[in-house]
Amino acid sequence: MIDTHFITREPLLDPKQKVSGFQFSWQRADEQVDATKDELDALLQFVAGHLNDDEKGFLLGESQLFFEAVPELLSVEALNLFPAKNTVLILHKKHFANPAVVEAVQALRARGFGICLRGAEVTTLERAFFSLASHIEVKFSAANFASQAKVYAALKQSPVRMVARQVGSWQDFEACSALGLHSFVGKLHLTPRPGSVVKSLNPAQTTILQLMEMVRKNADVNQLELVVKRDATLAYKLLRYINSAGFGLRSEVQSLKHAVQMLGYSPLYRWLTVLLATASTSGFSPVLLETAIIRGRFAELLGQMKMSKAEAENLFVTGMFSLLDRLIGLPMDEILASIQLPDVVTEALLSRSGVYGPFLALAEACELNSMLVGSLAETLKISAEDLNAAHLSALVWSKNVVTAG
Repeated sequence: MIDTHFITREPLLDPKQKVSGFQFSWQRADEQVDATKDELDALLQFVAGHLNDDEKGFLLGESQLFFEAVPELLSVEALNLFPAKNTVLILHKKHFANPAVVEAVQALRARGFGICLRGAEVTTLERAFFSLASHIEVKFSAANFASQAKVYAALKQSPVRMVARQVGSWQDFEACSALGLHSFVGKLHLTPRPGSVVKSLNPAQTTILQLMEMVRKNADVNQLELVVKRDATLAYKLLRYINSAGFGLRSEVQSLKHAVQMLGYSPLYRWLTVLLATASTSGFSPVLLETAIIRGRFAELLGQMKMSKAEAENLFVTGMFSLLDRLIGLPMDEILASIQLPDVVTEALLSRSGVYGPFLALAEACELNSMLVGSLAETLKISAEDLNAAHLSALVWSKNVVTAG
């Protein structure tokens, strides 16, 4: 199963647009067909094996993980591999008619696990379930906002947290937030948040692009430091990223010169790419930045299986740049005109072709639950198990970087 199935992730957003967790599932061509107990058990075991560390424990911090469940899954050993407070099982209302299921749910809730109720008739406020559930799925409908507002206002007074599905736009997101909903599931991780119109790069972005060009040309580190010192905030953030757990340094980097001595120029370029994305003043959403970092790292990890370290690092830059137009608020061709990138990177960004194009396309396909994942992975001769492992590793790495920022 692990050799043939591909993991999909769906970010859950909190009212501040930050990623509060993920829902994991196996990719399925027919979403109407329920996953089996064996499939779900295999998913739990695989995810647990890659998101837990013997020394560090759970690797995604406070993130909550949501998994679809069937009654037979409520007692599997794999659940013991997860921290209870970070784990939520999604269970359909129809299963609660079975007393044995209710008993198993009560036992899990007593241990601290979450249960998300699916299929409940929210409009009638089925409070009988509230003592069993920590979350309840609601399907947001912009067309029925007024009647929903009354129901959700009542639910807001209960300890049950509401997870809104089908949130398709930032306008819907704002409506959900106003209604008091806690988590939001939709496709907003790839959608720029409406903000101020951007006509050109701001001063911080111009400085970062200057630094990137200097790094590309291996400029003297003293010259680099002179540019960095013009902006104390920029210097502070750059060192924060370099020292993040995402890089795994054994000792703290104290200055830009120290960073170059320890790491060289190539890794410095990657952090400037991240910094460029965060320097936007166009009102981008935090989830879009996190998606860009995940995509960059995911593409890099895929590249590490097939190419040199330097080329794989170029894939990180390719992944980050692929969302830079949405993060900055400027057309991609305008951004590319302001910096000299390797031709293979530009080729991948503009047409998903060349050496790097298929790796970027594969990372993107995994974000969209696209059925192209299998064919792209086969073309690159990357197994489902290796792809899934890289996917989860990219999530862990990006979470450390986002926390540092």
